[in-house]
Amino acid sequence: MSEEISWSPYDKVLHLAPYDVWRRLRDEAPVYRNDDLDFFALSRHADVEAASREPLLYSSAYGTVLEIMGSEPLGTGHMIFIDPPKHTELRALVSRAFTPRRISALETSIRQLCAEMLDPQIGGDGFDYVQDFAAQLPSKVISELLGVDPADREDIRKLIDQTFHQEEGQGMVNDISFAAQIKIHEYLTNMLDERRKNPRDDMMTSLVQAEIVNENGTRRLTNQECADFTNLLVSAGTETVARLLGWAGSVLAEHPDQRAELAADSSLLGGAIEELLRYESPSPVQARMLTEDVELHGVQMPAKSRVLLITGSAGRDERKYPDADKFDIHRKFDSHVSFGLGTHYCLGASLARLEGRIGLEETLKRFPEWNVDREKSVRSHTSTVRGYEQLHFVLG
Repeated sequence: MSEEISWSPYDKVLHLAPYDVWRRLRDEAPVYRNDDLDFFALSRHADVEAASREPLLYSSAYGTVLEIMGSEPLGTGHMIFIDPPKHTELRALVSRAFTPRRISALETSIRQLCAEMLDPQIGGDGFDYVQDFAAQLPSKVISELLGVDPADREDIRKLIDQTFHQEEGQGMVNDISFAAQIKIHEYLTNMLDERRKNPRDDMMTSLVQAEIVNENGTRRLTNQECADFTNLLVSAGTETVARLLGWAGSVLAEHPDQRAELAADSSLLGGAIEELLRYESPSPVQARMLTEDVELHGVQMPAKSRVLLITGSAGRDERKYPDADKFDIHRKFDSHVSFGLGTHYCLGASLARLEGRIGLEETLKRFPEWNVDREKSVRSHTSTVRGYEQLHFVLG
């Protein structure tokens, strides 16, 4: 008789290597129930995809991280915690400023930032790839995108780092993280006030100028909405790209033949980034609240149930991806759920892909080979993010 399945997003041991448990969930308990923590979990790709496309049934308004969810909607202005139709209008406004043209224009700057951080490591015997590069790149890129004054960028980068401060038993719900979030919010609000008075060619100016026409006339973003969006961009964008690049450094060290192919042919990098996102999702768990009763795979989930969408497991689902546990930069597939789907599809996905592709390309130009010191490397742990806090490259 097989051992009873047990899975929790807080389990640090499972967090390190959850693949076998995820497989058992998909095979034996596709609608898993954890009574102790009061949640259901969906682990198959088809179920995670379907839930992601039903934002009014699987609501984000109660929070998207298990530990902050309550019995009532959060009532915050953060777009990630808002359902349609309000979300639809807010996203349309934000998209006026956060355009593909503005993102693609960052490519030269991203390469320059990569050079500034990676060139000093040439000729050395190794470095911490995450702390010295992967965790710094996205915060610097976002500072440039927003139009943060160059003199303030290092202070803002440090504040961004502090927003991810964790304490045992509290995670990121602690005084240091809160204080940093408040300081960043104040800084961004002051920036927005300044841009209204003195416009510049940056995204903050575009945000305050963005407008759409609805049934009530012309609609613009409030300062609060602008600040909430930029805060979201800072927090989600920094963490996701740092973990994505960290996983790239780790996984490619274990697959040196594929790493050599990428070093020799940069045209393969786009596909490699998608495969990395599928294979090791930086954010493998998303929480939702059911607004109606749902029966799935013979299991009844009542309204007001907390449901975790295990996107990391969905990426390893053999029903969707043949040889799903095999990493293959040549894999042909049509989609993955690592950036979500539907209404709440990650607005910053194209920026994350750009940073990931260029960051990895510039790394391989300088360091086509590396090993990883696993004993010195450190994994990060939250209920919704998975990856490396420190990843020590050994060179030469």
